[in-house]
Amino acid sequence: MNEVKGIHHVTAITSSAEKNYEFFTYVLGMRLVKKTVNQDDIQTYHLFFADDKGSAGTDMTFFDFPGIPKGTHGTNEIYKTAFRVPTDAALDYWIKRFDKYEVKHKGIQEVFGKKTLSFVDFDEQQYMLVSDEHNEGIESGTPWQNGPVPLEFAITGLGPIHIRIAEFEGLKEVLEKAMLMREIAKEGSFHLFEVGEGGNGAQVIVEHNKLLPSGRQGFGTVHHAAFRVADTSVLQEWIDRMQNLGFNTSGYVDRFFFESLYAHVAQGILFEWATDGPGFMGDEPYETVGEKLSLPPFLEPKRDQIEKMVRPIDTVRSTRTFEKEYL
Repeated sequence: MNEVKGIHHVTAITSSAEKNYEFFTYVLGMRLVKKTVNQDDIQTYHLFFADDKGSAGTDMTFFDFPGIPKGTHGTNEIYKTAFRVPTDAALDYWIKRFDKYEVKHKGIQEVFGKKTLSFVDFDEQQYMLVSDEHNEGIESGTPWQNGPVPLEFAITGLGPIHIRIAEFEGLKEVLEKAMLMREIAKEGSFHLFEVGEGGNGAQVIVEHNKLLPSGRQGFGTVHHAAFRVADTSVLQEWIDRMQNLGFNTSGYVDRFFFESLYAHVAQGILFEWATDGPGFMGDEPYETVGEKLSLPPFLEPKRDQIEKMVRPIDTVRSTRTFEKEYL
C-alpha cells in the first residue's frame, strides 16, 4: 500500500474573500495561485494561497459561503493550520511583522521540540508558524519570490495539522490502522502522528479534549484537511482501501487541479486525499496566475452566469512591485 506523502492542503471558511486575499497576500506573503469557485456551490469563491509555484503541500484554501454564520472553536474539529518558515530567527521577524500589522499572536512557544508562533486572523481562524530549523523529513516549497516578505523569513509550505477530539482512541485507530500513520511523541494531552518521510509537512497533532463543547463550522473554522497521494493509481488504492474498511466516502472526484477522495473519519473531521498533479499552473501563465477567474472545463460554459454571481475581486499583482519589508 502506498502511504500518503504528507499534507496536501487545508481548506477553511472566511467571512470575506477580499479581506482574506489582503491578509494572505500583504501580511502573510503567500501567493494567490488560483481564484476560482467552489465546484459544488458555484456562487462561492474558492481562493488558493500557496508557494511560488503552487506546489502540493503548500496551499491553504478558502470558501466564502454567502451568509454563513461565524463558527465556534471547540473539540471534534480541525482547529489550527500551521505554516513552515525556514529558521527560528524567522519567528523573531514574524513577531515584529505581526505587531506592525496588529495581528494577534501568542509569542514564541515550543511544541514537540519545535519553535512555533500561534496567531489568528480577522475571523479568529487559528494558525501557527513552525520553524524548520531542526526539521527532517518531507521537503517544503519555494517562498513567493515577488512577495513582500524577505525570502529568508517567508512561508514555504504547510506544517502540522491540529485536531481536537473528544474520543481519542477512535481517531488514533483511524490514523494508525486506516491512514497508516505512526504516533511518535506525546506531551500531556497532545499526541504527534506522522506519515511517510515525516517532518513538519507530514504530521498531525491531536489534542484529546473532552472538556470543550464540539466546535461548530462557520467562518473562522477549517472545513477539511487533505493529504498528498502521488497520482491517480495511488488515489484508487486509497478509494478501495477506505471503502473496504467501511468508511462512507465520496468515491473518485475530479477537481481538475487535482483528483480527490473525501471521507468523514471521525466526528466533525473530514479528510481528503488529493493527487500532487496536475496542479495550478496548467491553465494560467506563471506571471499572472491567480489574477483572473479560473474555471475548470466543465464550468467554463457557465462563465457568464458565474461571473454575475460572484463579485469582482482585484487580484492583479504582476503590475506591482512589492518592496521586501525588513523590520
